[in-house]
Amino acid sequence: MRPVLASLLGVDVQSYGVSKALAALVAAWLLGRAFSRLGLDKDDAHSLVLWATIFGFAGGKVYFLLEHLDELSWHHLGGAGFTWYGGLIAGVATALVFIRRRHLPAAAVADAAAVPLALAYGIGRLGCWLAGDGTYGRPTDLPWGMALPDALVPTDVRVHPTPLYEALAAAVIALLLWARARRRRPPLQVFGSYLVLAGLARLGVEFFRINEQSLFGLTQPQLWSLLSLTFGVVLIARGLAPRRAPGADGTAPVPDAHREKSGV
Repeated sequence: MRPVLASLLGVDVQSYGVSKALAALVAAWLLGRAFSRLGLDKDDAHSLVLWATIFGFAGGKVYFLLEHLDELSWHHLGGAGFTWYGGLIAGVATALVFIRRRHLPAAAVADAAAVPLALAYGIGRLGCWLAGDGTYGRPTDLPWGMALPDALVPTDVRVHPTPLYEALAAAVIALLLWARARRRRPPLQVFGSYLVLAGLARLGVEFFRINEQSLFGLTQPQLWSLLSLTFGVVLIARGLAPRRAPGADGTAPVPDAHREKSGV
């Protein structure tokens, strides 16, 4: 584990913070390229990532504190305590406000953000692993299980390296989304695919992690994953649904042969 990457002028450079900064930079660069292909201002992409990151971190911290209200301490107010889904909710809300104010095409921006979101999440999870922030999984005897005596939250028991599972899943998801985005798709198909794949990945990884059950025997992240999965399926289904050209009154046009026979 490397919670501290280096010490510069007496200041420790934390791997957790570096990973989050790197994730934001990669996301901004990728989204900027996507904006340029769409004929949009790439500076808007950079600003979008910046504000979504700032408010995303704030949302992640607030969600984390709400989860620990019964044991809240000064330790929880600092450190690396953030909850991904709190950050996602706040980040999406910030992005929607930004898109509205800049009059950007919401569906196109959402599709363009899918790959950057997936890669940024994977980079962030690598930072969680390097820091050893306690998001690893249950004890295991599998060959790749790891003991983490030097982590921020140390353990001498071999555990599932779940942040690495998620980082690998994020890389695969980003590759699949990139391949899907190369072909012309109906709006929100790529973003819907991201919601489905990311939801499935987190749903599966949660079975290896140590989180309290919340409802129906599922953890909070699994419930959010199911919501993500459902919303993604709805977006994909709407895009794949056949579209009929309506008549002037909103009904299907009457064929000419039927018009002649019926006297219309």
